[in-house]
Amino acid sequence: MSVVISVENVSKLYRLGEVGTGSLAHDVNRWWHRIRGKEDPYLQVGKVNDRTRKTENEKQKAESDWVYALKDVNFEVRQGEVLGIIGRNGAGKSTLLKILSRVTAPTTGSVKVKGRIAALLEVGTGFHPELTGRENIFLNGAILGMSKAEIRSKLDQIVDFSGCEAYLDTPVKRYSSGMQVRLAFAVAAHLEPEILIVDEVLAVGDAEFQKKCIGRMSEVAGEGRTVLFVSHNLAAVRRLCTSGLTMRNGIADGLQTVDFALSTYALEAGHSAWEVDVSDQGRLGNWGADARIQRIVSHTECPAYGKPWVLEMAIHSREDIVDVVLSFGFNSLEGSRVMTLDSDLTCPILNLRAGWNEVRMTLPFNSLHPGPYSVGCSIWKGNLILDALATTAVWEVHSGARDSFSHRGFGACRPLVEVSVIETQK
Repeated sequence: MSVVISVENVSKLYRLGEVGTGSLAHDVNRWWHRIRGKEDPYLQVGKVNDRTRKTENEKQKAESDWVYALKDVNFEVRQGEVLGIIGRNGAGKSTLLKILSRVTAPTTGSVKVKGRIAALLEVGTGFHPELTGRENIFLNGAILGMSKAEIRSKLDQIVDFSGCEAYLDTPVKRYSSGMQVRLAFAVAAHLEPEILIVDEVLAVGDAEFQKKCIGRMSEVAGEGRTVLFVSHNLAAVRRLCTSGLTMRNGIADGLQTVDFALSTYALEAGHSAWEVDVSDQGRLGNWGADARIQRIVSHTECPAYGKPWVLEMAIHSREDIVDVVLSFGFNSLEGSRVMTLDSDLTCPILNLRAGWNEVRMTLPFNSLHPGPYSVGCSIWKGNLILDALATTAVWEVHSGARDSFSHRGFGACRPLVEVSVIETQK
């Protein structure tokens, strides 16, 4: 397959801080307020002049007023490939898509694209709020380079896919954000672009529409066209994409297999260390401070299928708490729970004393198949959650002596069972 997108040494530099107000009189007024030590009169409501940004070591203020949203990004995408771009918020994913879509230009580097692009970057992108849904379909199609005849031939399919037929002659400004996304995606996906670019806007739609969108993107890829898909839904990325690109702080790792990209992303979201000090950042909600998980430890640095696995949880309790339940939860990289360890199954009554507590759980037979798993933990008292963390670590389970059949794909767990043959009378 030929290369349809080539990105070479692309960087995008933005300036931090204030920009011009758009008026010379306002700029002078801002300067006059500043020299008198007064607040900027043109700040947005709720904004303050905070110049306390820290460098990576957080020991001194950042000196530069410039930041790289992208830094020396290089990759190629071939015709018919479905590329999943993943990374944390602020990693540079949307900036990259805007450069590929010609919405903005790179500061340095070059982008070569062969074919017509249809991009769905933000809710209602390219829509005129005063025009009706029908008029916006023709407007978007014209922007994409389609003739009126071509758009008219696809109109029924677009309207049927969007589910907005009843509102087709209503101005788009009266649409909900979900309806705008449905119509925008329907236009972009049915006007036969060579390259379809879809940002995280599908999160606005409901589950049924997301399923339709993923199915449509699969059809587009099956027709030999190229799809670039940005999403935090890792299950959708794994199901749809043929390759992955992980981004962090504006830097791309280069094209990888989807599984490797998802593993890299999950390792960044958690920790790979076998003894993890838990921060407050990853806690789910504000459960109070009666009991707080401070550290989790795996006593087995390389847990293997079929082998014992010893886990430990360090807890600081403000007071004596009786009858609690401790849990370890193991999720796949897509976020699906595959195994839970609860203390009450073997220890019906577990009490915490005021101060530090260390509780050890032993899994005699690790039934998890080889692969990376994100690990969460929680403390319960009855139906009340005392503390909970969704992801504290990402730990890799290795192959064990009894794991000779794991390649058959019978799910994430294969537990040990007792088998006996019952003799029956003939």
